[in-house]
Amino acid sequence: MTTTDTRRPAPEDTGARPPAKPVPSGVFAPRQLLTSLPDALRKLHPRHQLRNPVMFVVWAGSVLVTVFAVTDPNPFTIAVALWLWFTALFANLAEAVAEGRGKAQAESLRRTKTDALARLTDGRTVPGTELKVGDLVVVEAGEVIPGDGDVVEGIATVDESAITGESAPVVRESGGDRCAVTGGTTVLSDRIVVRVTSKPGETFVDRMIALVEGAQRQKTPNEIALTILLSTLTIIFLLAVLALQPFAVYSGGEQSVIVLTALLVCLIPTTIGALLSAIGIAGMDRLVQRNVLATSGRAVEAAGDVDTLLLDKTGTITWGNRRATELIPAPGVTLDELVDAARLSSLADGTPEGRSVVELCATGHGRSPEPTDAEKTGEFVPFTAQTRMSGIDLDGRSVRKGAATAFTLTDSVKSTVDEISGDGGTPLVVADGERVLGVIRLSDVVKPGMKERFAELRAMGIRTVMVTGDNPLTARAIAAEAGVDDYLAEAKPEDKMALIRKEQEGGKLVAMTGDGTNDAPALAQSDVGVAMNTGTSAAKEAGNMVDLDSDPTKLIEIVEIGKQLLITRGALTTFSVANDLAKYFAILPAMFAAIHPQLDKLNVMGLATPQSAILSAVIFNALIIVVLIPLALRGVRYKPSSASSLLRRNLLVYGVGGIITPFVGIWLIDLLVRLIPGIG
Repeated sequence: MTTTDTRRPAPEDTGARPPAKPVPSGVFAPRQLLTSLPDALRKLHPRHQLRNPVMFVVWAGSVLVTVFAVTDPNPFTIAVALWLWFTALFANLAEAVAEGRGKAQAESLRRTKTDALARLTDGRTVPGTELKVGDLVVVEAGEVIPGDGDVVEGIATVDESAITGESAPVVRESGGDRCAVTGGTTVLSDRIVVRVTSKPGETFVDRMIALVEGAQRQKTPNEIALTILLSTLTIIFLLAVLALQPFAVYSGGEQSVIVLTALLVCLIPTTIGALLSAIGIAGMDRLVQRNVLATSGRAVEAAGDVDTLLLDKTGTITWGNRRATELIPAPGVTLDELVDAARLSSLADGTPEGRSVVELCATGHGRSPEPTDAEKTGEFVPFTAQTRMSGIDLDGRSVRKGAATAFTLTDSVKSTVDEISGDGGTPLVVADGERVLGVIRLSDVVKPGMKERFAELRAMGIRTVMVTGDNPLTARAIAAEAGVDDYLAEAKPEDKMALIRKEQEGGKLVAMTGDGTNDAPALAQSDVGVAMNTGTSAAKEAGNMVDLDSDPTKLIEIVEIGKQLLITRGALTTFSVANDLAKYFAILPAMFAAIHPQLDKLNVMGLATPQSAILSAVIFNALIIVVLIPLALRGVRYKPSSASSLLRRNLLVYGVGGIITPFVGIWLIDLLVRLIPGIG
């Protein structure tokens, strides 16, 4: 009998086809620059450049200097014009590379979509594109699930490698939180009936394709604020550069438009302006590569500042259903007698709990998980609210299992029942006729590694709260075993909402993970709502992220990526601003040394001529964008630490590094530029 354990077996044991290799995240291939070059050239259109004020100034300067290069050609003007265009092109290249990775991921997802026919339960066969919400579709082994839906009948193993990248199959079944299936995935065994929950063109894969391609991506508040800051700095430097011409005339000289344009492009924050869009796109791409679909860039940023995490217990911290974990015989009853009776009473029980009893008898006590021919002749007795028990009538025997209150118990058995209840478990009594044979312990099984992962969250300054509808006794036992900081027992959907609002009113950002319909309101209210892919459609619609692996501790990676996104922007902004110092020492002496010879002392790099100094600064300004593209895509590495420590590292690495790097870079470039006739 198939178990409900959704922990994935080793791929070599499954026989499942290996997934297509996903687009790597954090690894930069130089050929990506070449493949993205056509898109970068198309982005030179002024309509696209207007979206980025900083780079529009570079584009306008490139046009202006090009006009001078055409009307009055000379090596210096032509070289400056070319490198200004390269600066604009490289900025587009950074964005094109980031978008190209999303398109590659989207193309991989498109291959999961098929035009397979769907067999309805009423016997009709229709194209998958004609399915309507509510249709019931039969899917058997080897067939592709034609659309998103929930399993309403049966249990099967499903190959989700096309969506999650994992080659090992997972179990999907009716009657629990692990009922959701995704269109484009393949049933590997058994037979299921799926109720369609999405319209054609609005499936999970369709939305995922649109999101990873960036079609629906909008700037986040943080990104908008940074754009405003960069635009303000650009305006300030523009006014400062324009003021230099009157100053030069007053001093007895005059600066050319080419030199002033070069100075402006070098001083405005072109580095971060060029990489800003790529950083945002790459942040969402890194989530996709970790099998998390973010429907909002705002949520990615919010994840970097999360203070409190709420986790649903069932299906999130624990496996979806309570499982049989122990068989306890009554006095005078052998363990073998209890095992045989427990198995017999559960063979025809299709509930997750009934299947777990058969699994325990098979794996722990060597019994067959399949009924014999003789056992198949028995009459299954389903559970009812009146009898509060289920079982089988076979060969004159009436074997039953059910709630303790449905049986007459001895003191010793009653003591066992009370002990299991006190530990937060659920006792099921097994009897053969009037004779009570013992008790089955059903337990909420905490997923492995929970305590260690919650300790990591605690180290990151995140408080974890388990929310459950269970009684306080059960909640306390599970909370202690899982290692969460706090718990909310007997929680109704409105209680979860109230807790989230209370935290938010205190100025905290709240993340919520869940998988059930009752979690949907809380997922919608939270700043970061992470729905499990195995959960209900309502939960996935309410959240702003979906974890394709259904791993609640994935939030650790989500938080790290959020922090990475924020830190990367901050680091490259610091680097971009710090770059200006070296450019002052390169361009200002070149501009004014002829008028004020004493300013030549500022030429600490020993640059050959004013023309070579200016051109070297312009070339460095363009090349540094290309050099930093891999960092923008990969993100600055995040290590859990305090805000002051992160700021100190930022200033040391990217502040000091931003000062030193251009001094070295401009000097090295000048050694080559001085060899050009008419410039050196």
